Amino acid sequence: MGQSVDPACPIISCYPAYHSGEAVIGKNAQANRRTSLQSSQLVSTVHALIVGLFCLYILWFDDAVNADPVWGDPGLVKLNVAITCGYLLYDLVLLASNWSTMGDGFFVCHHLAALYAYGYVLTRGVLPYFANFRLISELSTPFVNQRWFYEVLKYPRSDRLVVANGMAMAVVFFMVRIFVMPPYWARVFATFGTEAFERLGVGAQVAWITSCIALDILNTIWMYKIARGCYKVMMGARAGKAVGVSQVKQNHMNNHTD
Repeated sequence: MGQSVDPACPIISCYPAYHSGEAVIGKNAQANRRTSLQSSQLVSTVHALIVGLFCLYILWFDDAVNADPVWGDPGLVKLNVAITCGYLLYDLVLLASNWSTMGDGFFVCHHLAALYAYGYVLTRGVLPYFANFRLISELSTPFVNQRWFYEVLKYPRSDRLVVANGMAMAVVFFMVRIFVMPPYWARVFATFGTEAFERLGVGAQVAWITSCIALDILNTIWMYKIARGCYKVMMGARAGKAVGVSQVKQNHMNNHTD
């Protein structure tokens, strides 16, 4: 008699191979997502440095924009804003395609609010000073991205580099996103009732004010989270030092009592 073959054997023998292939696909997908995240952080940092430094140049040297913040010559500002809009659209596409790992509602709201307001700058050339002033906030982005790289590389939160970057991030974030709010809004209020403000029309006025309010609310929320994170890191570092000192003292006492 010929040897009988269990019809279930091919299925059983293929079962481990199927799961092995599934695991490989899962690992490849995870690697691709990590690569996308790394590319996103790198592009974000490069964009922030270009736009942030260009923004400072315009604030310091573009007399036309500084003299007439509502209707001044928007040439350089439109170039800077166009770079930012291109990056924001790229980031929105990246967020949508990797929502499970990168999705963040706050970032989507931030990007949409910025694009809404910057659309008027690009199409009508209005509010060049105020549009450029908002881009100062990008100078804090490299520190935020660097924190992500430290997390990926599994640096402990107590590491000196991580602590130093966290402190720098908190200080720069506060300076370019929170500290600048009063002078910015003082300049905004100074335009109310002027002929230049009335010429904007209701659409541009609403886009300008509402987007700025939304962005400042988001920045305040993020500042609160960053401050809490810095506080926890500082307390953890102090606790670690205290434990180290107590252990040294205990070892010293043990050496004398042995």
